[in-house]
Amino acid sequence: MPTRQKLLKQAPKALSCRAFLSEDEVVRLLNQPDITTAEGFRDRTMLEVLYATGMRVSELINLTLDRVDLNMKYIIAFGKGSKERIVPLGSVAAEFLQQYLEKVRPKLTHAGRNTNIVFLAFGGHELTRQRFWQIIRAYGRKANINKALTPHILRHSFATHLLDNGADLRSVQELLGHSDISTTQIYTHLTNKRLRDIYAKAHPRA
Repeated sequence: MPTRQKLLKQAPKALSCRAFLSEDEVVRLLNQPDITTAEGFRDRTMLEVLYATGMRVSELINLTLDRVDLNMKYIIAFGKGSKERIVPLGSVAAEFLQQYLEKVRPKLTHAGRNTNIVFLAFGGHELTRQRFWQIIRAYGRKANINKALTPHILRHSFATHLLDNGADLRSVQELLGHSDISTTQIYTHLTNKRLRDIYAKAHPRA
């Protein structure tokens, strides 16, 4: 296992302290899509699912109907190295996903195009990684988030917020699908830095 000193050297390259969103920024981002339109509701659902699960963007856009269980509220993510993992789905994301599948996805499908991909563009076309990057960046600008927003930043935010709120490292490792816990440990340096910053500002003798 890498030493703490080695991890500290790696951390700035892998994640900067601006490589995740605050909880307030996440809420602002999620509230940007116009859910009265089919595309807006799809986008809101994708953002909710991405933040609720910490999935990679490739896992999200390739998610198939048979890998979603709304009764048990989980998703089977098909990750790197063709590895599968079960990821819990929060109640808010599950509700959006159920409404999307029942009411919105049928509007996006096309009679002559059969696909079991969950998230579609109009005409039943599958979304690309590049298109979703464009979508999330556009909503980031609308939300006045002054960061180079990418889908992976929501994954970083998912992990950081879990650790901030008391989740253990092993559980976060499993949720993210990391084969090596040293990859997950990088996130602890972000949360530790934030605690040190808070301490330095709040303690009279810091």
